[in-house]
Amino acid sequence: MTSVKADSIRQKLDRSTALRATIKQVYIYVVLAVIVSIFSLMKLDQVELFGRGHFLSPDSIINLLRTAVPILTLSGAFTLMMISGYIDLSVGSAMSLSAVVFAWMILNGFSFLPALLITLLMGIVMGFLNGTLVMKLRITPVIATLVTLSLFKGMALLIVPDGLSAIKSGAEQTMPAWINDYARKEVFFGLPWAFWIAVLMIVIMVIVQRKTILGKYAAAIGGNRLAAELSGINAVRTGWLIYVIVGFFAALAGVARASYMSLGDPLSGDGMELACIIAVLLGGTAFSGGEGSVAKTMVGAIIIMCVTTGLMTVIPAYWQNVATGSVLLIAVVMNHLLAQDKVKA
Repeated sequence: MTSVKADSIRQKLDRSTALRATIKQVYIYVVLAVIVSIFSLMKLDQVELFGRGHFLSPDSIINLLRTAVPILTLSGAFTLMMISGYIDLSVGSAMSLSAVVFAWMILNGFSFLPALLITLLMGIVMGFLNGTLVMKLRITPVIATLVTLSLFKGMALLIVPDGLSAIKSGAEQTMPAWINDYARKEVFFGLPWAFWIAVLMIVIMVIVQRKTILGKYAAAIGGNRLAAELSGINAVRTGWLIYVIVGFFAALAGVARASYMSLGDPLSGDGMELACIIAVLLGGTAFSGGEGSVAKTMVGAIIIMCVTTGLMTVIPAYWQNVATGSVLLIAVVMNHLLAQDKVKA
């Protein structure tokens, strides 16, 4: 009789574990569907379904995807970093500095390609610096990247001339109109090159995470660094490389933002680090590292953009941060609870 009860309890636990695993796999898609449905039903008394001004109108979707380019570009690499158990709080400032430097070069006569390459090289240097602080000097990632956050933001502010809020057209110099071709000019399906480059970067990062040694090493280091090192993985070199990759992607996101805005704003990346963290957590990546999904992070990034964009037309501006934070908090807590239940089971 005791054996029968034990088997029954075991079967219930197995079913419960399987159910939680299924929920964890699909809940982010459910959250996205619910959010899209809610915003789609709003203002139906004022606009037609899929018509001009509707949340799901073609123009609205294209605008949403255009504005989502920086976070889509950056959050894939950020996912790989968090899978490895590290974090970079300087990505927003690195993005801002990149936007300012890129815009400054365009304003001063550089053509697109040289300005892009120099900006990306600067992103690699910023990532290398973060990697040096964290991996070589062994400074806690949060502390090290908070320091570089201030450093990069200060440099961006110093580049902007006194009396101006950004690198932009003035009385003596005019920003070339083609600066926004990269992030605004339609190339396929009404979307610019910046979006398709972001899609390419996503595909590359999905392949890196799932199919390459770097992805496997990142998961191993995040799961148990000591065991990974004992198995022959060079944790320092791997972590350093990941920081460099994140710096590169932050610079690419900064170029997209500068092109979209047609100027270099030293504050344009503010909050990007928080947006990336939330997108990664929404995608199911454990904050402590060891597991995660670049593909699901992209869904999390789209959720953030849907909430941000959708609320702009529904509630006053001063309530938008509260509403956005509330919606995202619910989703992140749900993910955390599912992860805890899995561990307990």
